[in-house]
Amino acid sequence: MKEQEQKHNGFPPSNLPRDPETGYFLDVPARIREIYKHNCFMSDFFHISIDEIYCGGAQVSLHIEHDKHANHRNVTHGGVLTALADSVLGVTGASVGEAVVTVNFSMDFISNVSMDGTVRMISNIKHHGRTTMVIVGEMYDNKNRLLATMMASMVNVDKIEGIPSKW
Repeated sequence: MKEQEQKHNGFPPSNLPRDPETGYFLDVPARIREIYKHNCFMSDFFHISIDEIYCGGAQVSLHIEHDKHANHRNVTHGGVLTALADSVLGVTGASVGEAVVTVNFSMDFISNVSMDGTVRMISNIKHHGRTTMVIVGEMYDNKNRLLATMMASMVNVDKIEGIPSKW
């Protein structure tokens, strides 16, 4: 059965402890981190950290490095910040047991980020329906300056086994 579940939703199986009555993982954030450690875009390519996971939201961060993230004008490329914002969406959906895909994404840039600093994106679910989800987020730098806001519409494509919608 676990192999069918793995093939069905694409997530690796887990040996993390579960509640014997409900079957839910006892440490939901640990399960989500376990799933996302296999996401090569987040872990190998961009080195995005999952800092916090709570029911209905998350925080991810990225250390900005000039040699990797600067554009031709010597500022952080907007695509880097957009990739960070997009990365929080799947983690946020997973926090309520949903595998999601982005169908619409909008980002407002407010201020640019300093090189060699850390940027964090904090997200919250504003709507969680049967088939769709709306997630909003705010991006901050080390000095807690608001850098950008985002809003995304997601389609719920599958349930993530073992993660409840409320915890």
